[in-house]
Amino acid sequence: MIMVNNEVFLLLVGVFVAAAAANLGMFMVLKRMSLVGDALSHVALPGIAIAMTFNISPMIGAFVALFFAIIGIWYLSQKSAVYPEALVGVIFTGSLALGMLITPEPELLEALFGDIEKITPIEGIIAIILSLIVIVVTKLISRKLILSIVSEDLARSTGIRANLVNLIYLLSIGVVVALGVKFVGTLLTGALVIVPAAAAKNVSSRLATYSLLATAIGIVSAAGGIIAGGGLHIAVGPCVVLLSIFIFILSYFFRNSTKIVE
Repeated sequence: MIMVNNEVFLLLVGVFVAAAAANLGMFMVLKRMSLVGDALSHVALPGIAIAMTFNISPMIGAFVALFFAIIGIWYLSQKSAVYPEALVGVIFTGSLALGMLITPEPELLEALFGDIEKITPIEGIIAIILSLIVIVVTKLISRKLILSIVSEDLARSTGIRANLVNLIYLLSIGVVVALGVKFVGTLLTGALVIVPAAAAKNVSSRLATYSLLATAIGIVSAAGGIIAGGGLHIAVGPCVVLLSIFIFILSYFFRNSTKIVE
């Protein structure tokens, strides 16, 4: 049960994390990397397991695991003929298997599905600050990301360092996923990133509208899920994800056939 004196604080944490996730998710959907985003969330599991073993914040363990995985994927994608999606798939399956083996059984359910009630005040404040940083960074690189989505060769010809932009983007995803694991767990964090953005894309025809709608849907899903979970005394993470999926289904019936333009 969510304590009354913590309710507003936890709501704020969820809203900021969801907003940051939706901001990144819109680019992930445009880049057709939705499954990559979901897979990356599972990479955090071994880091969470190690952090729990040593009584360290799971968010720290998740980010360390994601940092090394992202650096590895980014580097290999530049040097290897193997597609990044395939590299993520290999790392994903290996990480999930390893995480399941080494996560202490009493904490396994929390690691997989999250528990927002266990977010400490310090973790919550850090989550809000990092979410704001991710939103600002995403805004700063958004035009470069869009141009690289259209054509990486065109982006390079205009002086944009596409590889560096992609690395910053992937690291931002790592931060959001690390924040989301305590919120909705490793199995559901991918949905926190992808579903609001996918729903917004259904009803958007311009990038500015798309960004605002994705953020709004992420915030509504997080706030509604937290309130419903607290009121019904059930797990918050699944409530957040199911609400965002419900919004996605509604958006599908009102989808805009026009391609998104700037």
